[in-house]
Amino acid sequence: MRALTDAGFDTDRLSEDQLEVLRALAPEELALLVDIRGRLDAAAPEVQAHADVAGGALF
Repeated sequence: MRALTDAGFDTDRLSEDQLEVLRALAPEELALLVDIRGRLDAAAPEVQAHADVAGGALF
């Protein structure tokens, strides 16, 4: 979970079921998720990158 929070994922807003899914990810899946998050953040305007998008684990 540390890698996700370090990458900017707000894991505090996730349900226990969602957290279990994330905990069960293989290292390769976790790395891919973190990479995708980083690329999305890099492609978004500065204001959007800090916006609170409702309910999205990825956002």
